[in-house]
Amino acid sequence: MSSRLTSEFWVAAYVRRCHLEGAFALVRKRGAPEAGAIFIVVDRLDGDNDLYAPAPQSEAGDDGGRAFERVGERMTGLDVEERLARERRFDSDLWIVAVEDRRGRAFLD
Repeated sequence: MSSRLTSEFWVAAYVRRCHLEGAFALVRKRGAPEAGAIFIVVDRLDGDNDLYAPAPQSEAGDDGGRAFERVGERMTGLDVEERLARERRFDSDLWIVAVEDRRGRAFLD
């Protein structure tokens, strides 16, 4: 049995952490509760967005935790939406979390 947190639990904890750090966050799209892939959009509130996607399993730690990689930096909102549309065509069970933070913090450490 895997000790990995469910996507639903991880997203709830992540949104709470963002709020505690002073950023606004919300779930834009709910995915599969158990193991849906999670994508995070960080809106810098200046027209630039960073996009984070699940990192390859080979980059995940031995602790079974989730790892992310930045797949887009300072993208326009339109570019982010196009990328997410492609991802949704590939995996309709994914999660999308939106974070608004002027400093561009993703809180994924």
